[in-house]
Amino acid sequence: MSTTTVCFINQKGGCGKSSSCYHLGGALAERGLNILLVDADPQGSLSQAFFGSAAVESLAARDTLAAVFDQNSILMHPSRLAVATGLDRLSMIRANQSLAPHNRPEPEREGLTQFLLRDVLADVPGYDLILIDCPPNLYLASWNAMLAADHVVIPVPPEDFGAQGLRVVHQAIELAARLNPRLSLLGHLVTRFDGRLAVHRAYEQKLRGLYRETVFEAVVPEASAFKVALACRTPVTAYSPASKAARSMIQVGDELLARISLAGKASIRSVG
Repeated sequence: MSTTTVCFINQKGGCGKSSSCYHLGGALAERGLNILLVDADPQGSLSQAFFGSAAVESLAARDTLAAVFDQNSILMHPSRLAVATGLDRLSMIRANQSLAPHNRPEPEREGLTQFLLRDVLADVPGYDLILIDCPPNLYLASWNAMLAADHVVIPVPPEDFGAQGLRVVHQAIELAARLNPRLSLLGHLVTRFDGRLAVHRAYEQKLRGLYRETVFEAVVPEASAFKVALACRTPVTAYSPASKAARSMIQVGDELLARISLAGKASIRSVG
């Protein structure tokens, strides 16, 4: 398939954006796809998952996504920002705190700066799928991601019965789609799910009742294998392929690809 870009967005922290990109990227690479992960979060969690905090925090801005936004520096060819992760068919563009000054609020006022990531990713060839990990806000980094993406996935932990924060995310997607008409909501992904907890089961049912087919059938469980794999800096499908956690990421990956294929034939219904 041609290159497809998916950004993972939620304005709340701890909802599983970085973890989803990390483990899903590994699962899809093992399926034979060439994957590029883009860390668009100044916290650099996705980058640290592969390279460790000390190495990532010491990176020069020119070697990170910040170089894309720094109008005072000469950007090397975008393909040089993508570095190997040590896993076959899986590369990434890293980020650290040097991105923070560029992640400004009111991104729709930023003129052509809104499209910097889109233009850079257009010059990075050779990937089947690009996954963008966004920060827990809807500032310039997330806005750039939406204007660069074909689809949005919203990771949702089963904790907020009102789902009030999701409406703001939906509105942001609708606004971004005015500048990027190909953008669509690929789905809500339930993360950190513990089926033993009645509150988690009830939340999942409520989410499916509210958003119906936009909720992924596959869910990401709360599983220790994810944390152990992360500590070993290896996506769970490579670290513990027989685990429940690994199987769940394979299921999410299969559904993600199926939804991308479906979206190519007909637009997924937007939500309010």
